[in-house]
Amino acid sequence: MARSSGPQFDVAAAHEYFAADCFNKAWDLLEKPTRTPEDERLLVALNQASIYHWLNRPDCEPKNLSVGYWQASRIHAVLRNAAEARRYAEVCLSCSHDLPPFFLGYAHEALARAALVRNDAATAADHLATATKHAALIGRQDDRELLIKDLDELKSAASP
Repeated sequence: MARSSGPQFDVAAAHEYFAADCFNKAWDLLEKPTRTPEDERLLVALNQASIYHWLNRPDCEPKNLSVGYWQASRIHAVLRNAAEARRYAEVCLSCSHDLPPFFLGYAHEALARAALVRNDAATAADHLATATKHAALIGRQDDRELLIKDLDELKSAASP
């Protein structure tokens, strides 16, 4: 069998397209009110494909990976995979240390969400408090309100 001489398309353009396309398709499935087991497998695969394509883009920055790993954590929290939700939240945080408060706030939101899946209310409360501090530092009102809305939903879920 002969080896291919390489793809007959622009690989960089493909990475650019699929990084965003897979992220958006995963988000659509995440927002779907009911998912089949096949949807859930596709949801995880789409997120991982998005991260893969970001990792292969020359313009990949920590903020892109922060968002990708945040989405991975969110997906696993929704699917009730506590260990994976926590693992990806920790990776998200590691990508976010030098980023603006929006990204740090969402990293702690992911850690709080993962803790809630594990029924660890104390850890969730700690991360919610840290995320709330970061939210207060976000300059752009739309971004600040988005994070606060997500934190309020988690706080409601954490309340008995």
